Amino acid sequence: MITLQNIIAPEIGICTESRLYYRETGAISLDAQSGTYHVPPGCRISFDTYFNLFNLDSWAGCRLEGLVLELEGSGKAEVQICQDLPGRSGEVIWRQVPLLDPDRPLVIALEDLLAERRGVLSFSLVALSGTVRLHRARFALNWAELATDARPEMAISITTFRREAEVARTVERLRAFLAHFEYGAHIRLQLVDNGQSTGLTSDDRLHVYPNPNYGGAGGFARGLLEAKTAGASHCLFMDDDASFHMENIVRTYAFLALAQDPRTALAGAMINTTHKWAIWENGAWFNGACRPLHNGIDLRRRSKLFRMQQEVNGPQPETFYGGWWFFAFPLQNLRHHPFPFFVRGDDVSFSIANDFDIRTLSGVVSFQDDFTEKESAQTLYLDLRNHLIHHLVFDNLSRSPLGTARVAIRFILRSLLRMHYSTAEAQLLAWRDVMAGPQFFDDNLDMNARRAVLKDLAADEAWQPHKPEAVVTRTPKVKRAWRKMRTALGLLTLNGHLVPFWSRLASRRTLSIAERGLVYFALGASEITFINTDQDMAYRLRHSKWRFFKVVWEMTIVMFRFYRNFDAIKAGWREGYADMTTEVYWQRVLTEAPQDTSFN
Repeated sequence: MITLQNIIAPEIGICTESRLYYRETGAISLDAQSGTYHVPPGCRISFDTYFNLFNLDSWAGCRLEGLVLELEGSGKAEVQICQDLPGRSGEVIWRQVPLLDPDRPLVIALEDLLAERRGVLSFSLVALSGTVRLHRARFALNWAELATDARPEMAISITTFRREAEVARTVERLRAFLAHFEYGAHIRLQLVDNGQSTGLTSDDRLHVYPNPNYGGAGGFARGLLEAKTAGASHCLFMDDDASFHMENIVRTYAFLALAQDPRTALAGAMINTTHKWAIWENGAWFNGACRPLHNGIDLRRRSKLFRMQQEVNGPQPETFYGGWWFFAFPLQNLRHHPFPFFVRGDDVSFSIANDFDIRTLSGVVSFQDDFTEKESAQTLYLDLRNHLIHHLVFDNLSRSPLGTARVAIRFILRSLLRMHYSTAEAQLLAWRDVMAGPQFFDDNLDMNARRAVLKDLAADEAWQPHKPEAVVTRTPKVKRAWRKMRTALGLLTLNGHLVPFWSRLASRRTLSIAERGLVYFALGASEITFINTDQDMAYRLRHSKWRFFKVVWEMTIVMFRFYRNFDAIKAGWREGYADMTTEVYWQRVLTEAPQDTSFN
């Protein structure tokens, strides 16, 4: 049989939110080492969950003849299979009381049971006499095996920079998995070492490539070149810490092997490690900003989960993209290689520039550190660069000169209203760098010079050890109605920058990392102390009219220059982008690069 997806269990070190894997009625127990579920008499276990449901619509573009559910376990149980169609309540399509035998897996043919070949499939079982043990379950195709010419030759390409411990763990996990995976011989594991520091060496399973540090874009561009040289049909980009279930690989390989459209690509979802029960991004699209889909959906709630499953297969925005924490794509008819953004925006650009049909699958997800923790003057400098370039390069994102300028103005004003004046100055620098044209990026592939400038520029926004006794808060004693009015006035007066003596009138606040990125929480304040999630680091910013108006004046000058030269800037970027996303370009820059480009 060909496995489409296995039923998996919570995994220590990855995710232990049990309701993302199973729902229980009664005292269900789980052997974490073997993944065996133990169901006492009278208890029920259901797998209508994010990691274990089967979305027929997501697999609709694949060959699914001979679809079956296979159960392997022991004990007597009532087994139910349910199909949930969009807009309707679920229907039980199979219900019997088999005696599970560990030596003879129960195989249930699904094709003739389906009311329609769409919707969501899930199953549950109730133990009837004695404890039922469920060792394994999977949705599969009742074929002998994939035909040889249907098996993708897939390269997994990891880019790392001086994260030796993290990447060593990831490589070891992948090695162990691929050694036993049925199609492991058709998967090539590549490591692009931008820091040239991992100490890992090539062997018959792992291919290591020391690389100059041209960021994630340069590392993944190198991985793509090596995958093409090795004859791969598909490539999978992933992060070096790669916190995900190895089941991701099983589902991805089967999905790409069975896809009937050769343009099919697969974007892994992302969940941040702060709250592992909530989707951060289940695919995203770009227009003026990155817009994650289904952000904040509580995956523990069945109704919200199933609504998301219905929506993911609807019409996609034209600028839909997949993040490179986990993105698998075909190499056939590849139009563009990555653009040398260094980091940030390279994955957005790559998806939009190439003719992929990008899909998502339930349970194919990577767990990542919270993006709000990583925000800094440098990351926002990088973000504004790529946002502007996307609008200058792609027809489907083309805007007027003022419409494009508005993207930069919104970025800068957001920083100014939150009193992040140094970040606003960094964003002005990003705007100027974009106006310098593609040659600036070619001349600054390693970002060393710019990073040094940004570090000095934003020294006042650097995290420092938190000293709670040094934090002074002040909230004027006014009625609640006046507090609301003060917030409104904060917005109307550009957070007090138009009001005399604001520093005396406004409050002093302490904000969490989750509140830092939102203008609302800064309104009405003249001094803010920002504290990280662990509450051991902080930095403090104060109201400054001089800095505010200095940035506004400089922004106005840049805006007029941008408007006046817009046509030339846009034409230069269209030509430069086409030249700098070719295989020839990356072969040249990687060949000519010094062997040790550090990023201190």
